[in-house]
Amino acid sequence: MELDTSTLMMIFFVISLIGSIWKIWAFMPNKQLVDDDTTPEAQAKLEAVMLKVIYEKEGKLNEQELFEAMQADEEFDKKLFWRFNLNKLTHFLNAYYAKIPNTNNIESIYKNRL
Repeated sequence: MELDTSTLMMIFFVISLIGSIWKIWAFMPNKQLVDDDTTPEAQAKLEAVMLKVIYEKEGKLNEQELFEAMQADEEFDKKLFWRFNLNKLTHFLNAYYAKIPNTNNIESIYKNRL
């Protein structure tokens, strides 16, 4: 039984395709990372710490002071939020302002507490 060139090419193509798909699948993340701070649970923890600090300081702090106070808080998980910086806090605050009406700064978060 002789195989012509096109049949051999098709067999090698299918084998290569299966190998490539397996290689891509093997390196895709299959489970959530331990230090993933983008999950809804992690964001809720971060929001709770932020609100706690704002209420303790009665809203009289700027973003830099809020950032430092959040990092110093005992509920702040340094292992989970090791990527947390001032820029991420700014983005987090902007998302909070969009989520909660009538808030546009840290003091308004304190004044409009739920």
